[in-house]
Amino acid sequence: MGGPKIAFRIGPLAIAWYGIILVFAAIVAAYVAEREAKRRGDDPEHVWNAFLLCLLFGVIGARLYHVISSLDYYIQHPMQILNTRAGGLGIIGAVIGGAIGLWIYTKRAKLNFWHWADIAVPGLLLAQAIGRWGNYVNHELYGYPTTLPWGIYIPPAYRLPGFENYERFHPTFLYESLWNLAGFLLALYIARRFARWLRDGDLFFFYGVYYSIGRFIIEFQRPDAWTIGPLATAQWISIVTAVACAVILYLRHRQPLPAPAITETSAQETAGSESRTTPQDQL
Repeated sequence: MGGPKIAFRIGPLAIAWYGIILVFAAIVAAYVAEREAKRRGDDPEHVWNAFLLCLLFGVIGARLYHVISSLDYYIQHPMQILNTRAGGLGIIGAVIGGAIGLWIYTKRAKLNFWHWADIAVPGLLLAQAIGRWGNYVNHELYGYPTTLPWGIYIPPAYRLPGFENYERFHPTFLYESLWNLAGFLLALYIARRFARWLRDGDLFFFYGVYYSIGRFIIEFQRPDAWTIGPLATAQWISIVTAVACAVILYLRHRQPLPAPAITETSAQETAGSESRTTPQDQL
């Protein structure tokens, strides 16, 4: 199998296109989160303060997920666990790791984790949409052979065993990228259109439902998927995540949001405003 595509070299250090795309995606996610924080009236500095911690734990989580998915190989080649230049990052592990990093930061900064998780969701979806193009560069995350006009050519060195005689394959990476891009736009719309209805954490749980549904469907186009029984492991995780998040959203909204408390000051202001209203104003 072919290796990752190299963008340039600095002495003995090779910089891969995949790494460049992932770093760019992470920065875009932070920028979107910064704009969301400003829109909500929060201090955007918290986004950049938490950025490195989320990125670090995200990379660790992504690598651990991949290692677990290929455990037989890494038991025989334990030194390869740290060789991230050869590829091997799982988005599910990245999201879990990034969430842990954000939880640690909000805990230390005495912030509401769910509130800041909601702020991160739109940027996370956009980053996933961008990051999947790293798979295109590396000729990976493609589906089964196809004759459809949007099928992509995969060089022989990157074809999976059993598919050596096929040339064009489903662009599975593209399907997920488009799903995530649509989710990014939908998350922005929900955050604005239903702002008064949402509780802290709702957008995060929406992400859990939305992404899991797409991942479950798209995973059927993964001939190299890590499977448990009849389904890919990611599909089992998606089922559990989607159902759990949907149930949590339902339970959270069984009762209406409490009405805002009326303080003595606001009551006086309301009374004063009413006293200044003329009969003509009331018509």
